[in-house]
Amino acid sequence: MQSSFALNIQGVVKSFRDHQALKDVDMKVREGTVFGLLGPNGAGKTTLIRMLTGITAPDKGQIEFYGSRLKREHIAQIGYLPEERGLYKGMRVGEQALYFARLRGLGKADAEARLRMWFEKLEVEGWWNREVADLSKGMAQKVQFIISVMHEPRLLILDEPFSGFDPINAQRVREAVLELNREKNMTVLLSTHDMGSVEELCGEVALLNRGEVVLSGDVQEMRNQARDGRIVVGFRGTVMAFTVAIGASAELLEVRSSDSVGHTHEVLLRLPTDTDVAKWLHWISGHVEILSCSPWQPTMRDIFIETVENREKETA
Repeated sequence: MQSSFALNIQGVVKSFRDHQALKDVDMKVREGTVFGLLGPNGAGKTTLIRMLTGITAPDKGQIEFYGSRLKREHIAQIGYLPEERGLYKGMRVGEQALYFARLRGLGKADAEARLRMWFEKLEVEGWWNREVADLSKGMAQKVQFIISVMHEPRLLILDEPFSGFDPINAQRVREAVLELNREKNMTVLLSTHDMGSVEELCGEVALLNRGEVVLSGDVQEMRNQARDGRIVVGFRGTVMAFTVAIGASAELLEVRSSDSVGHTHEVLLRLPTDTDVAKWLHWISGHVEILSCSPWQPTMRDIFIETVENREKETA
């Protein structure tokens, strides 16, 4: 029976001299998903990616690729766009792309047809016969993205794929990633600090910190759980009077906006977990003029920062 997981990472440990880069990492990436691999610098993301691409191997634990233990022959089914970009500057763009396509086992005619389709899609067709040295950073990045996907891999690993793009080209590549995922059922592992891209692309994520998985799961479920009783309330009056009115019934976390002319404010509150929000609103409305109330919608950036900061406090 074929595994429903593109990757099944079990108990992976990796050390470099006296530094333990990965500590008993467990992670599952479902087939056909866009999965976010998140974490601050030095968290172990690059080490894990290098294992998935066969550059290095775990000291302990194992990695399964579509139900089989990851082996060198599986690497041909993986596309990889590394964070460290690099093209041979002395070659022409089309010549170099064809070279990589042939290394992936594509015939010359098939390779050229696929490449020209991608060059047109990402608007780099006019660069086919130009020198690689003439490419801008963004153009070079588009060419490398094309090289990583042209053989239609089962697993596509993207390491900071949007860092060199202007907003228009970043969106164009994001759309290409979603199209590959949707139409080719391509599993995508996205490692990035761009939380906006995570929210747009990823269904599930794992957060690494100091070599450990500290958070993982469905993005929407994480956002719902991260609310932790927090609501956004708009009111008319003074912040001091509002603070006195709520007393110990809620914790004032942040004044998000103020209009001194209209004497209106928007604040972020945390209510105790057992609070009936409707009853609390009815009660506080008797003391303060409430203008609005809505659940706080945490972003992945909020969750990322809060999780890492809490983990650092626990470690300290």
